[in-house]
Amino acid sequence: MILHYDQNEKLWCILTGDGPRRAFASSQQHLTVHPLAGQGSVFAFPIHSRCENAGPLIGIMTARKKNGSIAGNGQLFEDIQKKLIGMGGISVVFTPDQLADSTIQGYLYVPDEQKWIAVSAPIPHLIYNRIPFRQAEKTAATIEAFIKFADQNVPIFNPCFLDKYVLYDILNQNEEIRPYLPATITVHNDDELSYFLDENRSIYLKPRVSAQGKGIFRVMQDSGGTITLESKRKKRLFESFAKFWDYLSSTVETSKYIAQQAVEPARLDGHRFDFRILAHWGENGYRPTGVGIRQSGRQDLTTHLPNGGKLLPYSLVRRNEHDQFIEKIVRICGESLSSVLGFFGEFSIDAGITAAGDYVLYEINSKPMAFDEPEIEERRVEKLCNLFFLRSGFSMPAQ
Repeated sequence: MILHYDQNEKLWCILTGDGPRRAFASSQQHLTVHPLAGQGSVFAFPIHSRCENAGPLIGIMTARKKNGSIAGNGQLFEDIQKKLIGMGGISVVFTPDQLADSTIQGYLYVPDEQKWIAVSAPIPHLIYNRIPFRQAEKTAATIEAFIKFADQNVPIFNPCFLDKYVLYDILNQNEEIRPYLPATITVHNDDELSYFLDENRSIYLKPRVSAQGKGIFRVMQDSGGTITLESKRKKRLFESFAKFWDYLSSTVETSKYIAQQAVEPARLDGHRFDFRILAHWGENGYRPTGVGIRQSGRQDLTTHLPNGGKLLPYSLVRRNEHDQFIEKIVRICGESLSSVLGFFGEFSIDAGITAAGDYVLYEINSKPMAFDEPEIEERRVEKLCNLFFLRSGFSMPAQ
């Protein structure tokens, strides 16, 4: 069927009353017959139906920047809408403050005109959480939105950002994943950190709630007790742990850090490299969508591209053993996270190999940024749109 939106009247409608009458998304009202649709302010969308209900309507929930504009990955939102329309669905981008009891006020991308329009829409069939800021997820408006959707049985996926220690605690419960996890503690005081450093000699200090390698330090202690503190830009030496702690304690204590055992990574042309794995849930459970390689640059602290890292194709190092490891951790991590925190339909994993050839799982990101590999981003949009249909109860169209 063809669904129309009259922007002037803020009305979803159909041209004729021929055939069965249908409601749209959560609305209990049949679509209005609006024979004059087709004027300049009216936009048309092909859409599926199920049990006299048109859809799927997907809500992409994001947040606002400080200047009031909409935040988030605009290119991803546009690509999702293009793909969804081709499959017979619609997506609307909105913020929690735009949610009312039975409607959302949001923005809809019109590919044919390459523009966004403001729309009023019924509560969607499914919510894709793309709120990009941790603090925005904690606002009263966001919490209220989650409660309203739960009360109306509207499924949400990717319910929250991940705390690094909470993530470690969840994964450490799984016997198959535990061997891949570097030893990790929360930093409460100097005694705990001193003991952990004595045990491991080389550790990372990471903020529990940061991403992209922000705020990371590497700490190394030699046999004489001298400590080297390395950040992305410089190194400092301390002749004792006490002096090191005096220097760093305020940062570590106020920002809630974890300490993680440092492993000696495998190297390619003298530089460490990691796997960046994108994963999605689908008909066959959790599967990898794409894998890229990130190699460190001048600094060896992280491999993130904003920190000077280099992008390499997975084919450069690919082996059957790597594929099996990636398949395994994607499946188990997806199932573990969803069983504890709520359904995760999408996530990315940072993993690697040690110099001894052992696999290691560093962290998981519940709000993956855009991958720099175009083919991975293309598959991402496809996997997301398939997921939208499956989780909203609509049959996927033949591809």
